[in-house]
Amino acid sequence: QVHLEESGGGSVQAGGSLTLSCVASEVTDNSVCMGWFRQAPGKEREAVAAIWRLGDTPYYTDSVKGRFIISQDNAKNTLYLQMNKLRPGDTAMYYCAARHRSASCSPFSYQYNYWGQGTQVTVSS
Repeated sequence: QVHLEESGGGSVQAGGSLTLSCVASEVTDNSVCMGWFRQAPGKEREAVAAIWRLGDTPYYTDSVKGRFIISQDNAKNTLYLQMNKLRPGDTAMYYCAARHRSASCSPFSYQYNYWGQGTQVTVSS
C-alpha cells in the first residue's frame, strides 16, 4: 500500500511559479511509477507528468512541456512538480498518484491506483 500527501499549492499571478511536493509512504521497491494529474471544475481529470521511481524518461502532457519539470528525491520519498510560467489554464486541483509499474509508467496508457488528497493551484490573469 502506498500513501501519498501533496503540498505546495496556492494562488499566483500568471507568469509565476509554484513547486508542488508529494511525500510517498510505504514504498518498498523501485517498481513504482509516480505522477501528477489535475482536474478543473467541469473538466475531466488529465495526466500532467509521470516518472518511474528508478528514473527513466518522464512523460508530459503537451500543454506543460517546457514549463513544468517532474523530479524526485528518492531518499526523501518525495516527488516534485516545478511549475513555471503558469497560465490561468493551469488552474486545477493537482493530485499526486502512483502505480506499480508494468510495461511502462505512461499515464496516458496505464491506470494509476493510489491517490493523494489533492492541492489547489489557482492562477489569476
